[in-house]
Amino acid sequence: MRKSMKKAEKIRLILSDIDGVMTDGKIIYDSQGNEIKEFSARDGFGIRLWMKNGGLFGIVTGRESEVVKIRADELGVEILEQGIVDKAETVRRITTRLDVPLEETAFIGDDYPDLPALKIVGFPACVADAADEIRDAAVWVSDIPGGKGAVRQLIEAILKAQGRWDEAIRFYRG
Repeated sequence: MRKSMKKAEKIRLILSDIDGVMTDGKIIYDSQGNEIKEFSARDGFGIRLWMKNGGLFGIVTGRESEVVKIRADELGVEILEQGIVDKAETVRRITTRLDVPLEETAFIGDDYPDLPALKIVGFPACVADAADEIRDAAVWVSDIPGGKGAVRQLIEAILKAQGRWDEAIRFYRG
């Protein structure tokens, strides 16, 4: 569902939750107590494509996880905030540090801890299986659930709204 793509035209910074957005929300531990998360390669491709084309990307998550740090490092994501209780305050701090106005910032979430951040950004987005109130707060809702490429879908939608999609994927078309 796309309520309005007009707001996407100005987006320079995308911030994302992890559990339920970049993963399906499951937290798995092996018998040694090691955390296991499953990430979508499609999200990874989208994030790299976004950054390669001049976009800024960051992660803001309520949990602390070494697995998330590994994934962020693998993707080249330097904006990583873990153990966050007040996501709105963290989003404000990030945008101030990067000198990116809130109205040029997107946040994609799935559940109530994301709601304060969604309410302050210019382009609030969520995954298909987000909580009802989160879906209501979003101007963009993915067609697919968290952990299945919803972040990649968001990036494509923003790049298309900005008229930059064809150029961004030109290399892959040959």
